Amino acid sequence: MKTRIERDSMGELEVPESALYSAQTQRAINNFPISGQGMPIAFIRGLLLAKKSAAKANLKLGLLDKEIAQAIAQAVDELLAQKDFIQHFPVDVFQTGSGTSSNMNANEVLATLASRIAGFEVNPNDHVNYGQSSNDIIPSSIHISATLEIHQSLLPALKHLVTSIQAKAESVKHHVKTGRTHLMDAMPVRLDQSLLSWSTQIEQNIQAIELSLPALQSLAQGGTAVGTGINAHPDFANTFNQELSALTKIKFTPAANLFTHIASQDIAVSVSGQLKTTAVSLMKIANDLRWMNSGPLAGLGEIELEALQPGSSIMPGKVNPVIPEATAMVAAQVIGNDTSITIAGQSGSFELNVMLPLIARNLLESIQLISNVSHLLADKAISSFIVKEDKLKEALARNPILVTALNPIIGYQKAAEIAKQAYKEGRPVIDVVKENTDLSVDELTQLLDPAKLTQGGL
Repeated sequence: MKTRIERDSMGELEVPESALYSAQTQRAINNFPISGQGMPIAFIRGLLLAKKSAAKANLKLGLLDKEIAQAIAQAVDELLAQKDFIQHFPVDVFQTGSGTSSNMNANEVLATLASRIAGFEVNPNDHVNYGQSSNDIIPSSIHISATLEIHQSLLPALKHLVTSIQAKAESVKHHVKTGRTHLMDAMPVRLDQSLLSWSTQIEQNIQAIELSLPALQSLAQGGTAVGTGINAHPDFANTFNQELSALTKIKFTPAANLFTHIASQDIAVSVSGQLKTTAVSLMKIANDLRWMNSGPLAGLGEIELEALQPGSSIMPGKVNPVIPEATAMVAAQVIGNDTSITIAGQSGSFELNVMLPLIARNLLESIQLISNVSHLLADKAISSFIVKEDKLKEALARNPILVTALNPIIGYQKAAEIAKQAYKEGRPVIDVVKENTDLSVDELTQLLDPAKLTQGGL
């Protein structure tokens, strides 16, 4: 590989000749050959938007020459227009805890491009990073990127999932199935009642995520190194947020306390906690689908999920519930990500949290995973499953727990004796009740009608 010599405050080193980055990025590449995972694309996009907003703010405040500020902004636009722009940001996730290496990576890349645009040298520290510190722009970029991903991907995906569940519920509301508690037979429910329980879970998660957005949209920018705002214009924070809000069409605001936003990551921890709750909801839905689909002969077999691929390399004809399984794995990963973020959130030592790259990576991965799998769950599992009416009716006809409806008439003890006899003899509960009470067949048919029992009441 052809190289060139670059210099920084620590001396000289070789950098690939074609690289847009410079010495400090190369030092990070050399220092952190750990995971091979770069920072998430969404994070780098958020960081670049922050750099453009900072340049425009400093221009407005008279702190950067017009040509320099415009060149930096144009460099951001040109980068983001490239589908493969992430290739210029190779720094490993597991790097310096402040994310300084990623900040300097962005500064160096933008300085190279801006210099070409302007026709003279644009400096990564003195110009691109003007009025900023890694300590405020990296926490800000976490908030910016997470906000954009939630608005653009997560909330639309979850709302699509809710819509799909509700549409399916409407189409299957005439089906009655055996309810289950403790995985054991219980009173009957309509299939739409089960599904609408799922949609309410997701709606609750949407509401909680939306409530977290105002805090997430408050930024550390302007606090610079420790929160005091050293080397930044007093109006920089407000001007930066105005520029960013105009750029993204989302309202961002300065943090009420810049020290808090630099020293802690409590807001990211809180958002991650809500993503974990969403993952728990998805896991419950996925497992319900798997149980209902189980069999088809030896399991419940209440529904038939869409067949998407062969289920076995050795057993011909086997088909597995692959989308619910993938959903469950996503949920497990999001829960694991939250544990890492929780630990990372405790790493705010005095004036700075020092696990920022890990928080960025895990938070954005959780958002992306939930967004992607919610569409799959909606379109390839819930919307497309088929109800097996014969299986539903068979289980209902043999369900002794229906006798619960007779408690007010014959008493709990008598009803329990009838249920046990029906279980033991494997007979329909209506036949056993008829033998052990004075109730007529017509009365029993009405009292034990599964559809009526889904309506509650006496």
